[in-house]
Amino acid sequence: MSEKRKRNKTLTVRLTEKEYTQIRRNAKKAQKSITDYIVAISNEIPITVSEDVKPLIAEMKRIGNNLNQIATKINSGAFDSYNFCDVVEEQRKIYEQLYEIARKG
Repeated sequence: MSEKRKRNKTLTVRLTEKEYTQIRRNAKKAQKSITDYIVAISNEIPITVSEDVKPLIAEMKRIGNNLNQIATKINSGAFDSYNFCDVVEEQRKIYEQLYEIARKG
């Protein structure tokens, strides 16, 4: 028999009508109250944070800063054009690495 818990904390969540209806429907299918359903589902979904992502995110931020600086110079007329192929290729590699890390979970 499960241990009775005193539920003395409140969590307020804002949902669209569609989201609320879906959660209510799923809780009913699972034969649970909305509270029990949300608690159960939140305990079932593993959350993983990979340390491998941190250097990639830092690199993405640096690339973003560089792109902003280049765009500012182009817009100010400092130079007329720039070949972004190298930048786009490096960005693609980083996205691929992030995707692999996320896929492995």
